[in-house]
Amino acid sequence: MKIIAGIGNPGARYEFTRHNAGFIFLDFLAREFSLNYKSAKFSSEIAEGSFSGQSFVLIKPQTYVNLSGNAVGGYLRYFKYPVEDLLVVYDDINIVPGKYKVNFGGSDGGHNGIYSIISALSDDKFSRLRIGIGNNFEKGLMPDYVLSKFPAAEWDLTEANFPKFLELSKGFLKSGSKGFLDANSKLTLNQKNTEKDK
Repeated sequence: MKIIAGIGNPGARYEFTRHNAGFIFLDFLAREFSLNYKSAKFSSEIAEGSFSGQSFVLIKPQTYVNLSGNAVGGYLRYFKYPVEDLLVVYDDINIVPGKYKVNFGGSDGGHNGIYSIISALSDDKFSRLRIGIGNNFEKGLMPDYVLSKFPAAEWDLTEANFPKFLELSKGFLKSGSKGFLDANSKLTLNQKNTEKDK
């Protein structure tokens, strides 16, 4: 079983906000795989599916960002799934809009949702897809910034990456963290080749 978790806040008030980038992409994944969400254990919504012979579940914690670990950690512990079978998708203020980064393991990078998940799992060895939202805010105004809606221009840049994110997700579903990182290497190489041809 592979698990892809998105970080975000539940409720109409937070829809399409920068902090909900993880939720937005998981909804995109659910549509791509023709899946529907249902309420589940540990204050979460899940959608179950399969791809290339691999069963998977999409998880959207309904605990608010800062307590994401309660849902994700609780789910993995209950079903005794290895931490390595987890991919978390979330927003990152340290990456400019339209860009993204992938990695396996490491610190929370100042993201409270990732901090919560690492604390709940007592482990940081899971895959991450970090969606850039930038940090164009004045000191002390980060909460207002991340909880504001995506401006149209930023959203266009972000959404343009969703086909790449889909390929990364498929790589993860096929072969875990190795497939995830290999898919990223392939995308990076293709991008470099495209730029050379211009």
